Amino acid sequence: MSWEPVPGHDVHYHLLNYDENGVERNDDSRVTLAQAEAEQPTDVIVLSHGWNGDVPAARAQYGAWIATMASCTAEREQARGLPGGFRSLTVGLHWPSKSWGDEEIASTSFDVGPGTGADELASRMAARIGDAAEVHTAVQTIVNSALEDPEPETLPPDVVTAYQVIDRFDDDSSAEGDREPFDAELLYQGCRLEDDPVSFGGFSLGGLLAPLRVLTFWKMKKRALRFGESGAAAFVRAVQQSAPDARIHLVGHSFGCIVSSAAAAGASRPVASLSLVQGAMSLWSFCSAIPARPNLPGHFRPVLTNGKVDGPIVVSMSVHDRAVGTFYPLGARSGRQLSFDPDEKVPRYGGIGVHGLHGPGVDVVRWDDIRQVETLTPRRVHNVDARSVVATGTGIAGAHNDICHPELGGLVWRAFMSGR
Repeated sequence: MSWEPVPGHDVHYHLLNYDENGVERNDDSRVTLAQAEAEQPTDVIVLSHGWNGDVPAARAQYGAWIATMASCTAEREQARGLPGGFRSLTVGLHWPSKSWGDEEIASTSFDVGPGTGADELASRMAARIGDAAEVHTAVQTIVNSALEDPEPETLPPDVVTAYQVIDRFDDDSSAEGDREPFDAELLYQGCRLEDDPVSFGGFSLGGLLAPLRVLTFWKMKKRALRFGESGAAAFVRAVQQSAPDARIHLVGHSFGCIVSSAAAAGASRPVASLSLVQGAMSLWSFCSAIPARPNLPGHFRPVLTNGKVDGPIVVSMSVHDRAVGTFYPLGARSGRQLSFDPDEKVPRYGGIGVHGLHGPGVDVVRWDDIRQVETLTPRRVHNVDARSVVATGTGIAGAHNDICHPELGGLVWRAFMSGR
């Protein structure tokens, strides 16, 4: 069992490790579930990280998250004073979401030259997308072209063809209707027009590789959904069987919000709360009809229609989250201009980490300042403006990862305690 300590606090959590198909890599969950069955906790907290997370990154993020929650002493005491008390078991789910980082690829230059080095780089990159020989060949074409000219005026024809091959191999038109048909040239030109290239999860966006990075964005987005609907949902169902009276709280960050939403949808009975922190998922995910595609509901509409969350659904938003605010719609439109409905205040394409959840059939409570949040009403969506605390960027990703604040911790605690 991966029994992980939290730095600076006398608390621990379970870290469970899954492969890309949602299959557990070891048998740690068996021990976790046995503990749940033996101790019968009142509350089980299940955390899901986002994109570009390997095991060390998951440990670091979960340790920081839980330390922030543990530092909310007033809320912890309040929870302990609730009827039945608050005896918790906390679990962090790790799913392989690592793309490639700046240690492998610089924004417009490479540390390898033509030949063996380029072959090795292309192999590593292709492995993140798929193992098919045609994918490797296509990536090799793109890498070799980037080595010759990292930022041409237009994409060479063979590079355009290579991108078409990769997109066909792993097509993701998205059930949420939040991606335009992939067009490598339009996307490439759209990235070149950005005043300040953005980063998502630690790597730069720009140059001839920009469309390839966007393709991996959609692949990891789809992987988050696959893992949420398989491994994460199965684990939640198992917890509900082992500890039938426990309240399950799902907390996700970035693409982890997709994981948590899918786990809620697949639970055998309603979970107690769903907290979506700086989510990289469509703002239409929970609505009954997507405005641009009125016959299509959001992918997670059943979470609301089937009453899969007994308590509040809490969404944190910040205009300082440039990863969600800029990269998400850039990837969605595939280089096209963003389109706005003049009667709406939100874009056609956008992530909840900036805009919150919207659309018909979504009963929303809007909080303009996280520091003023009071009672969270069960079975309603709470869009909480967190710009006052989610404000500091450690790079050109903006404040996407700036989530370890007592205000956010207190907000999640309120979600835990709602309805008790």
